[in-house]
Amino acid sequence: MSKLPFELLLALRYLRPKRTFVSIITLVSIVGVALGVAVLIIVISVMSGFDHDLRQQILGFQPHITVRQYGTPMGNYEAVAEEISKNKSVVGVTPFVAGPVLAETQGETNKPAYQDTPALYGMDPKKVKEVSELPKKVIFGEFDLSGHGMVVGTDFANNMHLQIGDHLSIFSADEIKRMKAAYDRKEYEAVLPDDYEIRGIFSTGYYDYDAHVIITSLDNAQDMYDLGDSVHGLQVTLKEPYKAYEVKDELERTLCDNYDVTTWMEGSHLLDAVKVEKDMMFFILFFIVLVAALCILSAQITFVIQKTREIGMLKGLGASSWQISGIFLFQSAVIGVIGVNAGLGIGILALRYRNDFLHLIRQVTHMDIFPADIYGFGGLPSLTQPSDVAIICIISFCICLLGGLLPAWRAGRLKPVEALRYE
Repeated sequence: MSKLPFELLLALRYLRPKRTFVSIITLVSIVGVALGVAVLIIVISVMSGFDHDLRQQILGFQPHITVRQYGTPMGNYEAVAEEISKNKSVVGVTPFVAGPVLAETQGETNKPAYQDTPALYGMDPKKVKEVSELPKKVIFGEFDLSGHGMVVGTDFANNMHLQIGDHLSIFSADEIKRMKAAYDRKEYEAVLPDDYEIRGIFSTGYYDYDAHVIITSLDNAQDMYDLGDSVHGLQVTLKEPYKAYEVKDELERTLCDNYDVTTWMEGSHLLDAVKVEKDMMFFILFFIVLVAALCILSAQITFVIQKTREIGMLKGLGASSWQISGIFLFQSAVIGVIGVNAGLGIGILALRYRNDFLHLIRQVTHMDIFPADIYGFGGLPSLTQPSDVAIICIISFCICLLGGLLPAWRAGRLKPVEALRYE
């Protein structure tokens, strides 16, 4: 005798593959549930990975808090930095100068000169390690900003055909404005660009940094923008980056009103967009599982009609309404378990070989589905969180059960005489 419950035993027996319309619908239901769960796991894991990697990039290479002086460069930055450092949540403070520049390679004979407009950051070489992981990301050369030294990103170096030891001519925005003003006065004044040597090439894995950011010393940037001993602001690193708003309030109370204090969260609208998209995709893709649940509903209704005579005989032999309903609920549960587990396996397998699959598509079709210059990452990110997987699997299983609830209730209400009369 089988140790399985009476309801489960009959449910498994009825689910044995047969060449009937019902078995085809059942197979479609299982495939639908599996695809729905797999797609949900893949999409949510990719969105979570994108959000996680983006936050890591932002927290690793951008200051947690930026302090600027309203309307003017910061002249007394050392005193302000000392005041900020007194906050117990602050790990490091360093001055910076930032602005757009025009960069041009020094074209040799029979070789063209390349131009680009990156963002130049002037940083204190002695303190940059306190607020950024950039020095650890140098893959060629070294993080050397002495003299007219400069470090650039890998994508910027590739676009400009630069190597260690090459030279780069830099025009600041102020120098271009001076030349334009002189031209308007018909004076035709020429301003010679500053010459910088490429000492290091860094790779952060984030396209926006690697392609659009170049770094030089604070002194060079101050000279380029005619700031004297002033700076554009201070970069602050915290022990706990996610408490940036609390520290911001504390610093605003400490500093006077003419200082603008901003956090890394305020400038990261992309993170908010990613979170909203993740939530929307979660709900939209659940419609795939709902379609599978409708297939289960259709199959179970058809099955109840086909098994009306058997239901009547079982009731006549003493089976209760709950037992009859349990047979069809167990059928829905078995379909849900098989579909959810199959979807879980497909989803995890697809995530494991996601970048290999993208690489294969790129080779076959010559199309880049995930271009780094748009999404900012060299590969498709992924972060599979157990809580997300558990929510997807549990809700999908519950939807499958709900799909069989109405037919099970209808089967349980059948009376033996009516059921036998049906035949």
